[in-house]
Amino acid sequence: MAGGNLSPRQKMINLMYLIFIAMLALNMSKEVLSAFGLMNEKLTESNEATTLRNDSFMANLEQKATDQKEKYAPLKSKAEQIDALATKFNTYLENLKGKMVAKIDDPTDYEVMDKGDYLDENFFKGDKLKPDGEEFMNQVAAFRDGVAKILADEKGMESVVKDVKEKFNTDPVKRGAGTVHWLSHNYKGFPLVASLTKMTQIQADIKTSQSEILSTMLQGTLASEVSMTNYTTLLETSKSAYFNGEQFDGQIVLGRKDATTKPNRVELTLDGRRLTDKEYTIEDGKVKLKVGTGSPGEHKIEGKLIFAQDGEEIEVPVKSSFATVPKPNAATISADKMNVVYRGVQNPMTISFAGIPDNNVNASAEGLSRAGGSKYMMDATRIQGREVTINVTGKLPDGNAVSDRATFRIKDLPKPTGTIRGEDGSVKMQRNALEISTVGAKFDDFDFELPLNVTGFKFKVPGQPTIDVNGNKLDSRAKSALLKAKRGEDVQIFDIEAKASGVSVILKKVSPIIIEITN
Repeated sequence: MAGGNLSPRQKMINLMYLIFIAMLALNMSKEVLSAFGLMNEKLTESNEATTLRNDSFMANLEQKATDQKEKYAPLKSKAEQIDALATKFNTYLENLKGKMVAKIDDPTDYEVMDKGDYLDENFFKGDKLKPDGEEFMNQVAAFRDGVAKILADEKGMESVVKDVKEKFNTDPVKRGAGTVHWLSHNYKGFPLVASLTKMTQIQADIKTSQSEILSTMLQGTLASEVSMTNYTTLLETSKSAYFNGEQFDGQIVLGRKDATTKPNRVELTLDGRRLTDKEYTIEDGKVKLKVGTGSPGEHKIEGKLIFAQDGEEIEVPVKSSFATVPKPNAATISADKMNVVYRGVQNPMTISFAGIPDNNVNASAEGLSRAGGSKYMMDATRIQGREVTINVTGKLPDGNAVSDRATFRIKDLPKPTGTIRGEDGSVKMQRNALEISTVGAKFDDFDFELPLNVTGFKFKVPGQPTIDVNGNKLDSRAKSALLKAKRGEDVQIFDIEAKASGVSVILKKVSPIIIEITN
């Protein structure tokens, strides 16, 4: 239309075409601007509904944290942190949107919002960002990275964290053969109404992400509660004790265990007597009783556990029983360390009769003394033989007596093993290491904790006189002799003198140590 020699009429027709095309473009632009404006209104309405839903969730969570603090308090804490991040970012965007339309008389006249002057002037300076543009990027990063950090150790939240990182990703955007800054790609040169709509969409992403996080956290809590790993088996019986020949009618049922589910109040009785708070504790979601077994027979535990739920009290009835079994006919006698006793040490023992109080049980044997309750000490040092017999008698509630006995072997303390730097037997060491190493002794594979203290030893270097050393390290004479040892030669530490605290017998001879000099 612009070339050649055209007649005045043709020039007029071409000009009319240009005017017509411009009018079409102008009308299309206004329709697009209005469409953006309507989309912005819809997003705003949706955001208001999402805000109400999130507020309702937080209020419900607040109540649950009050009812069941241990279970929901950690969830509430993280939810509050995320809510604070969301509120801060949303408020920033809302204030920014207000500045963008501050000079527009009618905020709903979207057809006049065809320029992007505000963001172009305040966000960008050539290809670089102004402080306001940097602040926008910082706000996006603070929300994105803050949410990811809060949920980093929360199981089941991996997909939600990934979604938040993708929604609020600000990496450079590919354009042609190169890349362009994310903020420039989304906001530079765009009409004002388009930028407003994009920011409203970010607000929608904030609120939607918050809803997804909160609902996923709650679903994870509920899934954990109903997980089969939280269940144990319980045995229900019609009575607490059975006689020989009876048919056992027990039933195995599932019971859920949850350390965070604790009753707010406990009202229990034992055989009609109300239990005080000193007679039970609440541990790991269970009510642990601390009552005496009472006299022989069946004892009933009844009452209720009271839980708070949605601000109301829910009562769970309790009705159970246990039996106290009378008249034992055998004693329980055991050595706490092993089935022998050792000379020279105090051997702890437990001696009792099932069903008989410790103060009605008596045990006697040479070297045996009572430490308290069912605990005894056996000192076999002065016993000449290789065995000791313990006699036990118990007095039943009806006055009758029962008795039992057990025989234990008596053994000497094992032979100690010499050590150098904690090693025993044949050891390879450098000369300077041996000079500063400590000579020790130990009992190998011994059931008692019985530390040994070395007070002296003999030191022998080939071709040199034997040196008597006091203490547990080489002295100056021994070190001088060590300097004369050749590489590959064996030096000996023997006749090691060792003592053990509280041991009243002479220890067996400590085994020697052979050290090969490696330099």
